[in-house]
Amino acid sequence: MTTTSTTTPATPPPTPATPTTPTDELLLPVPDEDGAPFWEYAAQGELRVQACAAPTCGKLRFPPRPCCPHCRSFDSEWRLMSGRGRIWSYVQPHPPLLPAYAVQAPYNVILVELADAPQIRLVGNLVTSADAPLDSMDPARLRIGARVQVVFSETGGTAVPRWVLEKS
Repeated sequence: MTTTSTTTPATPPPTPATPTTPTDELLLPVPDEDGAPFWEYAAQGELRVQACAAPTCGKLRFPPRPCCPHCRSFDSEWRLMSGRGRIWSYVQPHPPLLPAYAVQAPYNVILVELADAPQIRLVGNLVTSADAPLDSMDPARLRIGARVQVVFSETGGTAVPRWVLEKS
Protein backbone atom coordinates (compact mmCIF):
# COMPACT_ATOMS: atom_id res chain seq x y z
CA MET A 1 0.00 0.00 0.00
CA THR A 2 1.33 3.32 -1.02
CA THR A 3 0.37 6.56 0.63
CA THR A 4 0.84 9.90 -0.89
CA SER A 5 0.68 13.13 0.93
CA THR A 6 -0.20 16.40 -0.56
CA THR A 7 0.74 19.69 0.92
CA THR A 8 -1.02 22.89 0.32
CA PRO A 9 1.09 25.97 -0.06
CA ALA A 10 1.36 27.94 3.16
CA THR A 11 -0.68 31.09 3.22
CA PRO A 12 1.60 34.04 3.81
CA PRO A 13 0.85 36.02 6.95
CA PRO A 14 -1.25 39.10 6.39
CA THR A 15 0.70 42.25 5.76
CA PRO A 16 -0.03 44.93 8.33
CA ALA A 17 -2.07 47.72 6.88
CA THR A 18 -0.16 50.91 6.36
CA PRO A 19 -2.03 53.88 7.77
CA THR A 20 -3.11 56.28 5.05
CA THR A 21 -3.06 59.15 7.51
CA PRO A 22 -1.25 59.45 10.83
CA THR A 23 -4.48 58.99 12.77
CA ASP A 24 -5.75 55.82 11.06
CA GLU A 25 -4.33 53.46 13.69
CA LEU A 26 -4.51 55.61 16.83
CA LEU A 27 -6.15 54.15 19.91
CA LEU A 28 -9.76 55.25 20.26
CA PRO A 29 -11.97 55.33 23.33
CA VAL A 30 -14.34 52.44 23.95
CA PRO A 31 -17.30 54.10 25.69
CA ASP A 32 -19.08 52.15 28.37
CA GLU A 33 -22.59 52.86 29.65
CA ASP A 34 -21.39 55.34 32.27
CA GLY A 35 -19.00 57.22 29.99
CA ALA A 36 -21.08 57.26 26.78
CA PRO A 37 -22.60 60.70 27.51
CA PHE A 38 -19.10 62.21 27.78
CA TRP A 39 -18.38 61.15 24.20
CA GLU A 40 -21.84 62.18 22.96
CA TYR A 41 -21.28 65.70 24.33
CA ALA A 42 -17.75 65.74 22.87
CA ALA A 43 -19.28 65.02 19.45
CA GLN A 44 -21.31 68.23 19.95
CA GLY A 45 -18.15 70.17 20.86
CA GLU A 46 -18.95 70.30 24.57
CA LEU A 47 -16.76 69.30 27.48
CA ARG A 48 -19.05 68.00 30.21
CA VAL A 49 -18.29 66.27 33.48
CA GLN A 50 -20.57 63.95 35.41
CA ALA A 51 -21.93 65.37 38.67
CA CYS A 52 -24.00 63.96 41.48
CA ALA A 53 -27.60 65.13 41.14
CA ALA A 54 -28.49 64.50 44.79
CA PRO A 55 -29.73 67.83 46.25
CA THR A 56 -27.36 67.62 49.22
CA CYS A 57 -24.23 66.66 47.22
CA GLY A 58 -23.70 67.93 43.67
CA LYS A 59 -20.01 66.95 43.53
CA LEU A 60 -18.28 66.48 40.19
CA ARG A 61 -16.68 63.12 39.41
CA PHE A 62 -14.39 61.79 36.73
CA PRO A 63 -14.11 59.18 35.40
CA PRO A 64 -17.86 58.69 35.13
CA ARG A 65 -19.40 55.97 37.27
CA PRO A 66 -22.88 54.88 38.30
CA CYS A 67 -22.67 55.85 41.98
CA CYS A 68 -21.44 59.02 43.68
CA PRO A 69 -18.32 58.19 45.71
CA HIS A 70 -19.23 60.91 48.22
CA CYS A 71 -22.90 60.29 49.06
CA ARG A 72 -23.60 57.00 47.20
CA SER A 73 -26.47 58.46 45.19
CA PHE A 74 -27.22 56.94 41.79
CA ASP A 75 -28.60 60.26 40.49
CA SER A 76 -26.30 62.07 38.09
CA GLU A 77 -26.22 64.87 35.55
CA TRP A 78 -23.66 66.21 33.08
CA ARG A 79 -22.37 69.74 33.72
CA LEU A 80 -20.93 71.91 31.02
CA MET A 81 -17.34 73.00 31.69
CA SER A 82 -15.65 76.09 30.27
CA GLY A 83 -13.03 73.90 28.57
CA ARG A 84 -10.24 75.92 30.13
CA GLY A 85 -7.50 74.45 32.26
CA ARG A 86 -3.80 74.33 32.90
CA ILE A 87 -1.13 71.76 32.21
CA TRP A 88 -0.65 69.87 35.45
CA SER A 89 1.94 67.44 34.06
CA TYR A 90 3.23 66.11 30.75
CA VAL A 91 5.41 63.45 29.16
CA GLN A 92 6.93 62.73 25.79
CA PRO A 93 6.69 58.96 25.24
CA HIS A 94 10.01 57.41 24.17
CA PRO A 95 9.77 55.24 22.20
CA PRO A 96 6.16 55.09 21.01
CA LEU A 97 4.96 51.51 21.20
CA LEU A 98 2.50 51.56 18.32
CA PRO A 99 3.45 52.33 14.70
CA ALA A 100 0.80 55.03 14.21
CA TYR A 101 2.26 56.93 17.15
CA ALA A 102 5.87 56.42 16.01
CA VAL A 103 5.02 58.20 12.77
CA GLN A 104 4.12 61.32 14.80
CA ALA A 105 6.98 61.19 17.34
CA PRO A 106 8.03 63.18 19.18
CA TYR A 107 4.63 64.10 20.54
CA ASN A 108 3.33 64.98 23.98
CA VAL A 109 0.76 63.63 26.39
CA ILE A 110 -0.51 66.18 28.88
CA LEU A 111 -2.55 66.02 32.06
CA VAL A 112 -4.92 69.01 32.27
CA GLU A 113 -6.38 70.29 35.51
CA LEU A 114 -9.78 71.82 34.70
CA ALA A 115 -10.23 75.49 35.68
CA ASP A 116 -13.86 74.84 36.71
CA ALA A 117 -12.97 71.73 38.70
CA PRO A 118 -9.31 71.56 39.82
CA GLN A 119 -9.89 68.13 41.36
CA ILE A 120 -10.55 66.74 37.85
CA ARG A 121 -7.70 66.07 35.45
CA LEU A 122 -8.04 64.89 31.86
CA VAL A 123 -5.38 63.29 29.67
CA GLY A 124 -4.85 64.55 26.13
CA ASN A 125 -2.38 66.10 23.73
CA LEU A 126 -1.27 69.70 23.28
CA VAL A 127 -1.58 70.58 19.58
CA THR A 128 -1.51 73.78 17.51
CA SER A 129 -5.11 73.36 16.31
CA ALA A 130 -7.96 70.85 16.56
CA ASP A 131 -6.99 68.84 13.50
CA ALA A 132 -3.22 69.25 13.75
CA PRO A 133 -1.11 66.11 14.12
CA LEU A 134 0.07 65.07 17.57
CA ASP A 135 3.59 66.32 16.81
CA SER A 136 2.44 69.83 15.82
CA MET A 137 3.44 71.51 19.10
CA ASP A 138 7.11 72.34 19.61
CA PRO A 139 8.16 70.36 22.71
CA ALA A 140 10.05 73.42 23.98
CA ARG A 141 6.68 75.18 24.47
CA LEU A 142 5.43 72.64 27.02
CA ARG A 143 5.25 74.19 30.47
CA ILE A 144 3.58 73.02 33.66
CA GLY A 145 0.99 75.63 34.54
CA ALA A 146 0.48 76.78 30.93
CA ARG A 147 -3.15 77.74 30.32
CA VAL A 148 -4.95 75.61 27.73
CA GLN A 149 -8.35 75.42 26.05
CA VAL A 150 -10.09 72.27 24.85
CA VAL A 151 -10.67 71.65 21.14
CA PHE A 152 -12.22 68.57 19.58
CA SER A 153 -10.66 66.51 16.82
CA GLU A 154 -12.53 63.99 14.70
CA THR A 155 -10.43 60.83 14.99
CA GLY A 156 -11.70 57.54 13.60
CA GLY A 157 -15.31 58.74 13.82
CA THR A 158 -14.98 59.90 17.43
CA ALA A 159 -14.65 63.48 18.68
CA VAL A 160 -11.57 63.40 20.90
CA PRO A 161 -10.68 66.27 23.25
CA ARG A 162 -7.30 67.82 22.60
CA TRP A 163 -5.81 71.01 23.95
CA VAL A 164 -4.37 74.22 22.52
CA LEU A 165 -2.54 76.99 24.33
CA GLU A 166 -4.98 79.63 25.53
CA LYS A 167 -4.58 82.93 23.76
CA SER A 168 -3.66 85.70 26.18
